[in-house]
Amino acid sequence: MALAVGVVVADQLSKHWAVNRLRKDQPIDDRTIDLIGSLRFNLAFNKGMAFSQGQGLGPLIAVVATVVIVWLLISLRTTAGRLNTFGIGCVIGGAAGNLIDRAFRQEAWLRGGVVDFIDLQWFPIFNLADSAINV
Repeated sequence: MALAVGVVVADQLSKHWAVNRLRKDQPIDDRTIDLIGSLRFNLAFNKGMAFSQGQGLGPLIAVVATVVIVWLLISLRTTAGRLNTFGIGCVIGGAAGNLIDRAFRQEAWLRGGVVDFIDLQWFPIFNLADSAINV
């Protein structure tokens, strides 16, 4: 459970940084930060799910994410092994981090876009919550 909370905190702090540092009212040279190779920070908002599929389905995605989080929390009672607990903690933290964006960012309740900012330029832009889910 502590891992899930840590993922949510790290994810939300990094998204807060990205929104404030890479926003569109910044000079054009400050909107993207090139790091190494093709890796850069580039702000985007995803109102769909993975790879921007399902645009406009934010409320449905939020309900499914909530059900998954609750189901995983319940499954923690019967899960044995550190690796299983680690994996479940990563998925819960990642799902909760993105759910917070959907619930509280932009337009209306459950219609906000998930903040993405890690851009490899050859792969869809993602965030720390997405990384935790995939781990």
